[in-house]
Amino acid sequence: MSFIGEAILTASVDLLVSKLASEGIRLFARQEQIQADLKKWKNMLVMIKAVLADAEEKKTDQSVKLWLDELQNLAFDVEDLLDEFQTEAFRRKLLLGNGDPAAAQDQPSSSRTRTSKFQKLIPTCCTTFTPQSIQFDYAIMSKIKEINDRFQDIVTQKDSLGLNVSSAGRSRKDRQRLPTTSLVTEAKVYGRETEKNEIVELLLRDDLRNDGEFSVIPIIGMGGLGKTTLAQLVYNDARVQGHFDLKAWTCVSDDFDVIRLTKTILRSITKQTTDDSDLNLLQEELKKKLSQKKFLLVLDDVWNENYNDWVDMSRPFEAGAPGSKIIVTARNQEVAAIMGTARAYHLKKLSNDDCLSVFAQHSLGTRDFSSNKSLEEIGKKIVIKCNGLPLAAKTLGGLLRGKLDRSDWEGVLSCKIWDLPEERCDIIPALRVSYYYLSAPLKQCFAYCSLFPKDYEFEEEEIILLWCASGFLDHKESGNPNEDLGRKFFQELRSRSFFQQSSNNKSRFVMHDLVNDLAHWAAGEMYFTMEYTSEVNKQQSFSKNLRHLSYIGGACDGVKRFEGLYDIQHLRTFLPVMLTNSSRGYLAHSILPKLFKLQRLRVFSLRGYHISELPDSVGDLRYLRHLNLSGTEIKTLPESVSKLYNLHTLLLEDCRRLKKLCAATGNLIKLHHLNNSNTDSLEEMPVGIGKLTCLQTLSNFAVGKDNGSGLRELKSLIHLQGTLKISNLGNVKDIGDAKEARLDGKKNLKVLKFRWTRSTNGLSSREAETEKDVLAC
Repeated sequence: MSFIGEAILTASVDLLVSKLASEGIRLFARQEQIQADLKKWKNMLVMIKAVLADAEEKKTDQSVKLWLDELQNLAFDVEDLLDEFQTEAFRRKLLLGNGDPAAAQDQPSSSRTRTSKFQKLIPTCCTTFTPQSIQFDYAIMSKIKEINDRFQDIVTQKDSLGLNVSSAGRSRKDRQRLPTTSLVTEAKVYGRETEKNEIVELLLRDDLRNDGEFSVIPIIGMGGLGKTTLAQLVYNDARVQGHFDLKAWTCVSDDFDVIRLTKTILRSITKQTTDDSDLNLLQEELKKKLSQKKFLLVLDDVWNENYNDWVDMSRPFEAGAPGSKIIVTARNQEVAAIMGTARAYHLKKLSNDDCLSVFAQHSLGTRDFSSNKSLEEIGKKIVIKCNGLPLAAKTLGGLLRGKLDRSDWEGVLSCKIWDLPEERCDIIPALRVSYYYLSAPLKQCFAYCSLFPKDYEFEEEEIILLWCASGFLDHKESGNPNEDLGRKFFQELRSRSFFQQSSNNKSRFVMHDLVNDLAHWAAGEMYFTMEYTSEVNKQQSFSKNLRHLSYIGGACDGVKRFEGLYDIQHLRTFLPVMLTNSSRGYLAHSILPKLFKLQRLRVFSLRGYHISELPDSVGDLRYLRHLNLSGTEIKTLPESVSKLYNLHTLLLEDCRRLKKLCAATGNLIKLHHLNNSNTDSLEEMPVGIGKLTCLQTLSNFAVGKDNGSGLRELKSLIHLQGTLKISNLGNVKDIGDAKEARLDGKKNLKVLKFRWTRSTNGLSSREAETEKDVLAC
């Protein structure tokens, strides 16, 4: 288990404590014993969380690792229990709401008497005495007892393992690296001449600010991209040397201690050490040294996001002469926002040719392969693994320094970078330090991204909806996913260079290959991405701790490819991924019924498969939150889909043969997103669609005939946003229906095909040609 063990556990425990403190206890409010159990679980989780950091430090001990695994599995099972209870409570409430007294009395009186002691288990408004309800009540009590026993075992083991409360958190040695210096050998740097000249040009300009204050130029990029090297090149440039009166280089790293940094900058300028730790005296002395001097200061490797700390440290810099400059290198856009006065300079990847020169320099001692032509082809393949990252080219080249045997080079080509020994590979600590700075919830969300294959281009909304379905964004009070929190998480990961904008499509994002490797390292054995080979039916083994699975869909995915997966009853994510320009594939007919036995699934996708129908057993996935059937050939949704009471997202995009949704779609009151764009065969929306008051996305509203759904149903959907297409307008009988829809109150909604005119034959409509032509009633 990698470090993610503690990170995911910390995030899981935090979410679980919130659930136990709010919705869990609220649901069990009428059963005092169960309420007491849940409170006890919450208290034990808080106590266990306090020793997780110490457990992570000791995870090399096999007993500690097994304890962490058991704790994680227990946390998942408690979450399943709460979800199960909430789902059953809603089912009973819905049953009574539908007024089915026969269903409530369909068991013998002896059974009703026998279950009297369970009457307080479910809130009164949700109580029904059916065989299904009785069976549930017995099962839930048994599960609670089992979890009680497991909690007691976990606590007992914690004590026997000698795990201690750690107030300091994870050891800083994992984040420490050798401080950088201003020295650089320019002859061994390739591909940065343009960038160097652009930064130098900014430094030589004295008009970057009109107020005469110093300017801060941030250089931003992911770890290993060469930000420090670029700053070194600029710092030592002859043009810069003659332009500034004073220069100073300071490696900041993660300890943004104002006293330490002020002392370091002062020593760099005066070339003298000082033991004084009085900030006032230090800053007065630094101000005196900088007074009316044009200075250049490099602050390398900055992580500070506290604006006040920067303000406190920067006061002496105001004494400098106009045209003074500060270069800041950082991985996080937030640092640039806090410190920068000029637009941040975003460093790009090296070209393959320049990366090859770096690799050759460090492997062969020359800038090309002219004297080792036999190794050039394999050298180019190794450089592709570096994906424009000079640190990777330098490190892999260094591993091959003095080795001219082709087998050594083939070994480096075939190995995974994360399997290389850390003491010989700088890439791992350089990238991993970015991961350590993430909060536990962000680490959890980042680990989920390991399900995306390399070079996969994803949309922001896509990953946020998957985080929602996995419970990472559950709101503490309501239990509903907080998509705004997801957007905040996404932007933070992007600002820290974990995500990069795609060069092919500005609305999509990618992860650098090595960041993708980092996500796999972080994810541990709870996540697994099935490899795509020519042997698509080759059986693969799965960890017993597996919770999330993805794979690249093949042209024909047969039974053997998923053999062994059916035993992983606690699987939460089943996610086939379609790469750009990949064609739709076929899934063996016998696979679906087996997959639908994995009843703890939260995310289930069949996107892009040639599938024309779903078995009714899809309704057994009672925890399901995310169902993606986009690009399939499905014609109707089975009625059992209306039993998926926890469904948050239903994706039916490009289902061009889809004619009908399930009649009781109105039962899916937790549904937030129904993307049914490009469903031109859709005949009508089901009656009761207006009950989905949480709905934010509805791409196509097909007006029904006769007793079908009318536009009045839209009146209740007050949270709709994005684009709504209204089709089958010819079915509208009365313009009053259109006025009743009241779409003008939905400020974030763009409506298509909704312009009304009167004709001699009654109502008619035409599609609006521009957004300005749209007439909302």
